[in-house]
Amino acid sequence: MSWPRFLVKRVLALLVVLLVASLLVYGSLYLAPGGPLSFLVGTRSATPELIAQVTAQYHLNDPFLVRYFTWLADVLHGDLGRSLVYREAVSSLIASRFLTTLLLVVYATVLILLVGLGTGIWAALRRGVAGRVVTGWNVASLSTPAFVLGALLIVVFALGLGWFPVYGSGSGFGDRLWHLTLPAIALALSSAAYLSRISSASITSEMGKEHVETAMSRGLPRKLVVRRHVLRNASIPVITVVGLTIAGLVAGTVVVENVFALDGLGSLLVRAILQRDYAVVQAVVLLLTIVFVLVNLIVDVLYSLVDPRLSLDGDAP
Repeated sequence: MSWPRFLVKRVLALLVVLLVASLLVYGSLYLAPGGPLSFLVGTRSATPELIAQVTAQYHLNDPFLVRYFTWLADVLHGDLGRSLVYREAVSSLIASRFLTTLLLVVYATVLILLVGLGTGIWAALRRGVAGRVVTGWNVASLSTPAFVLGALLIVVFALGLGWFPVYGSGSGFGDRLWHLTLPAIALALSSAAYLSRISSASITSEMGKEHVETAMSRGLPRKLVVRRHVLRNASIPVITVVGLTIAGLVAGTVVVENVFALDGLGSLLVRAILQRDYAVVQAVVLLLTIVFVLVNLIVDVLYSLVDPRLSLDGDAP
């Protein structure tokens, strides 16, 4: 299968996934007890003006499919609705908070790749004490929830030592990175430990393969064998884990942003759920779904780039 056909096939499949996901996101409003109107109004005083505003905004007098396709058309044109709580466009709310979440996810991803791959490769190639130390670190990191680690980092490094700010996102690129250091560590640690275990196990498995042992027995330098044969073949499961991890980081920001009082999409989503601001909930959840789907597309493309033995249609050549 050619690259254009491969990309078209994957993009079409992902568009179908997004269409179904958007239908579920929009339809969840109608699963609420009491119907959509009672859910949207919530504990607010149900004045005739408020009922008329909500009914008009969500087209509640139209059939369900008409309402869904109207909402979908608005989304495709960049209109994500209007927040009932903040009294402004949802797109403006998301735009003002998107950069914080993006920097946090990118920062955490860099830490995961550096720490996870570094310790995994080191443990697999060194063995012995190094392997036991990394294994112990992995177990401890995987056993610590992000909110517990976040609170511990605040107590030790922010309140105790005063090295980092306690809360807030900062202003300017450098200041933002400084403010996001502890949140990124809290978000990345368990994922880095998981990536370390997967990469170590994958490399150890490849080191025991017959073609690797044959190459070493013929006198080829160990570093050359590891670079050409071991790391490349071991990278497929690692790519899978990295892709799923990056996609999961976006959801993980919900916890970390609230622990560190960051003004990002995660904290916005939590507040919107508590305040029954459904237009915001819809938009943020749909955005998270789009990110997850795009990451899966990138993983599919990387498979065929890293290992040419894999055909573009996913079958062995």
